[in-house]
Amino acid sequence: MSPVRICSRTACKEPAVFTLTYVYRDSTAVLGPLATYAEPHCYDLCAEHSERLTAPMGWELVRLPVEEQTEPSADDLEALADAVREAAKPAPGGRQEPVGQGTEVGRRGHLRVLRSEPAGGPQKTGRD
Repeated sequence: MSPVRICSRTACKEPAVFTLTYVYRDSTAVLGPLATYAEPHCYDLCAEHSERLTAPMGWELVRLPVEEQTEPSADDLEALADAVREAAKPAPGGRQEPVGQGTEVGRRGHLRVLRSEPAGGPQKTGRD
């Protein structure tokens, strides 16, 4: 079992339950569930300090929902295993979609939304 991480705030010895990350490009502070691993540029916070948290002036604070269940259930693990098995099956006709290829259809900060392209590549329309 891994050791309990404590709150990053000075002199606080409470156990950490949330992780704070800053996305400088978007001027956004993101507070979410405790990360699996301690990261050098993230801050672990206890419940009290996460409730009192405010974002720097001009920044947006995003609070991600935290699930009450901390341990995955047997049903969750079985569903995950089934999804992995399904993804490993070859596509009908032996054709597999190339990974990481597609057309960008949207962007927010450093995140991109991609749409898969048909097998023959991008389609030309009358507007191109």
